[in-house]
Amino acid sequence: MNILLIGSGGREHTLAWKLKQSPLCQQLYVAPGNAGTAQLGTNVALAITDFIGLASFCISNKIDMMIVGPEEPLVKGIYDFFKNNPNTSNIHVIGPSKEASRLEGSKAYAKAFMKRHNIPTAAYREFDADNFEEGIGYIKTHALPVVLKADGLAAGKGVVICTNHIEALAEFELMIQQAKFGEAGKRVVIEEFLDGIELSMFVLTDGKNYVMLPDAKDYKRIGNGNTGPNTGGMGAVSPVPFVDDAFMQKVKEAIIEPTIAGLIAEELDYKGVVFIGLIKVNGEPFVIEYNCRFGDPETEVIIPRIENDLVEILLAASQQRLNEITIKTSPRTAVTVVAVSGGYPNDHETGKEIHGLNNTLPGDSIIFHSGTRQENNKILTNGGRVMAITSFGDNIEEAAERSNQLLDSLFFEGIYFRNDIGFEFR
Repeated sequence: MNILLIGSGGREHTLAWKLKQSPLCQQLYVAPGNAGTAQLGTNVALAITDFIGLASFCISNKIDMMIVGPEEPLVKGIYDFFKNNPNTSNIHVIGPSKEASRLEGSKAYAKAFMKRHNIPTAAYREFDADNFEEGIGYIKTHALPVVLKADGLAAGKGVVICTNHIEALAEFELMIQQAKFGEAGKRVVIEEFLDGIELSMFVLTDGKNYVMLPDAKDYKRIGNGNTGPNTGGMGAVSPVPFVDDAFMQKVKEAIIEPTIAGLIAEELDYKGVVFIGLIKVNGEPFVIEYNCRFGDPETEVIIPRIENDLVEILLAASQQRLNEITIKTSPRTAVTVVAVSGGYPNDHETGKEIHGLNNTLPGDSIIFHSGTRQENNKILTNGGRVMAITSFGDNIEEAAERSNQLLDSLFFEGIYFRNDIGFEFR
C-alpha cells in the first residue's frame, strides 16, 4: 500500500517508524514531516489543512491509506472532504468525521455527549459572552479549586486550574472578553476539580467494534515534580502501574463501551482512535476529555509496545473488521522523555544544531524527532518540543534511566528535559 501520514511531530515519526516495519507498506509519504520522518519515507511540503493539495497529491501518487496525526485537520473535516470527493473516496482515511471530531473540537459538545450517555465526568456549566455575568456569579460561589477550559482547540494549553476566586474571575474575563485563546475561548466550560491521578486510554474503533491499545500516563508540567506551566507533554510511561484488571474492567463498563455505543446511537462516522483522558478518583474512573487521534507524547510509548502490524490493524479499522484483530502488547515498560528548547513553553529559539544523533543507539532506546528540520546535512531544532527518547526496561525506573542516559549524550543549545518522568511510580 502507498500511505500518506499527516503531521510533523514526535507522534508522526513514531507512527512512520511503525508503519515502515509493515510488509504492507510500499511507499510512505509524510506531510509535512520532520528530519526523522525523512529517514523513513518521503516528506511532502504540504500544510496539514491544505485539503485540496493533499487530495491532489493522493490522486497523483495512488495513495491507498491516509493517516491523520493532528487534531486540526480532523476538526476541520478532512475525513468528509476525502470521502465526499469521488476521486479520493476509495482511500482508507484513518480518523473520524468532522461531526465526530467535535468530541475533541468542543469541550461543551463532549461534555453534553457524556451526559447523554451517562459517562462519568466532572460536573460543569458552559458560558460565553451572552451569559458572561451569569458566569461571574457562578464562579464566585463555586467550590475551589475550579477548572476553566477553553471550549475549542488551544494546542493543549486551554485549561486553567484556579485555586482562588479572584484568579478564576480574571482568567474567565481573559478568555471571553480579552480572547486569551482566540476563537477557542469564546465559550468556556467551568467544571469541578477532580482530585486524583490522570492517565490516558486509547481505543481504536471501526465505528462498530473496538480494540484496546496500551494505556499510558503523560506529564504536562515543565518542571520536575509536576511544577511550572503546562506544556504539550514532557514525557510518558506505559503501562501505568495502577491499571490492574479490576480498574480496567471499570473503565470498559463505565466509559469505553458507553462511548462506542454513543457513537453508534448518534450515527457518528468514526474509524480511528478515541483517546480518552481519564482521572482515577477514589478508585473510580472519570473522563476529563476526549481526543480524536493518537496523543503526543503517549504515542511514543504505546506504539513501540504494540507487536502487531500497524498497517494491518488500521486497514481492519477502515474495513470494519476490528472484531478479527487481537492486540499483542509487549510486557516490558516503556518510558519517553522529551527534550525541549530553552524557554519552552514560552518564547524559545529554533535553528540550533543537534549533536550526537549519529552516536550508536543502545538496543533498548529509540530517538523520535519532533520539532526538527534538516539543513545542509545538519539536523536543527524547529520547535518547542525537539525530540522524544523512548527506552524499554523491566520497570519504570530502569526504562527512565536509559532514556535519561541517552539524552545526556545528545546536545543542542538550550536543551532541557525532565529527569523525573514516572517519579511517583519509582
